[in-house]
Amino acid sequence: MIFTEFQNKSLSLLGMGCMRFPTLENGEIDIDLTREMVDLAIKSGVNYFDTAYPYHNGKSELVIGDILSNYPRENFFLADKFPGHQISSSYDPAIVFEDQLKKCKVDYFDFYLLHNVYENSLPVYKDEKWGIIDYFIEQKKQGRIKHLGFSTHGSIEIMKRFLDEYSSVMEFCQIQLNYLDWTLQNAKEKCELLASYNIPVWVMEPVRGGKLANLSESATALLKEKRPDESVAAWAFRFLQDIKGVTMILSGMSNMAQLNDNLKTFNESKPLNADEKALILDIAETLKNSVPCTGCRYCVEGCPQGIDIPQMIEFYNEMRIAPTTNITMRIDAVPEESQPKSCINCQSCVNICPQRIDIPTHLADLVAISNKLPSWELISKQREEAAIKLRG
Repeated sequence: MIFTEFQNKSLSLLGMGCMRFPTLENGEIDIDLTREMVDLAIKSGVNYFDTAYPYHNGKSELVIGDILSNYPRENFFLADKFPGHQISSSYDPAIVFEDQLKKCKVDYFDFYLLHNVYENSLPVYKDEKWGIIDYFIEQKKQGRIKHLGFSTHGSIEIMKRFLDEYSSVMEFCQIQLNYLDWTLQNAKEKCELLASYNIPVWVMEPVRGGKLANLSESATALLKEKRPDESVAAWAFRFLQDIKGVTMILSGMSNMAQLNDNLKTFNESKPLNADEKALILDIAETLKNSVPCTGCRYCVEGCPQGIDIPQMIEFYNEMRIAPTTNITMRIDAVPEESQPKSCINCQSCVNICPQRIDIPTHLADLVAISNKLPSWELISKQREEAAIKLRG
């Protein structure tokens, strides 16, 4: 197992994400298989486990807490998160935190994160009414949190606003990082931003929910020609192994095959060379199927609705790859009058666009894709109801 150093702690570079445990036909966690996987992971050197309040409708904490309780506490690092991105009256930080400790059967968390700091949740995290950040700083002082950090799907601008105010108390940051999002979600620039604040990088979605583990036959053949003994998924992990600041790579493994493949990959460091990086980034470009917006912003100046068209095209390009509520919640953070649904098809953007992009049609497509996904309000309500039910 490859290990990294973080403040005198030796962390396995591979961490087990607890959002995608194996499940039974009824959708419930397959506890027996999960127990076997955790046992094999620990015996193979994995010592970091990452859960969160809403994972598996609140049951991830219960399952991983019960399983890890069979191992000496000093043998593993447990990370959990506060759901400030879906705050409600029942999400008082003290109530949630005490509940999490109880569910996970621990007296402290080694790592604790403010979950998903983004455009809409940043004001919540800063709101004195909730006192969230002050509360968790106090828990750290009391030793109930060893290291405090945050995760984000937000923009670079939001990250910078947050870091400018709180970098002195944030010790690590978890971002979506892989060879596709290196350019698609500006992950390269996010890594550089975090480096400028001396904050190490925790990686989520290294294989993009499995998308980067299942490439086309032609792309797979190119990778196999270069590294016959490596899996397609291994390429995604190898891409990350020499990025400056990367200290933890989380993988949500749903079966033994995925676990065994990852254990093989993280048995030794084999980062990609320059030619291999160029190849994998070329493959990433073929996955995008992007609208060719250059971000010149000529279209924005004449839009009567004030829509940030380049941003919406960026969201649209990502939705074309994999529709996700991470994008819909960012659209919801935009004033309603400037959301894509407010487009009046006046064609002023088309007339001025140097690329002659049919912007109104793409905005309409973005709305249509978004409407097929459950609303963020509905997801939050369902998670809240599940949490209340688990608390009894």
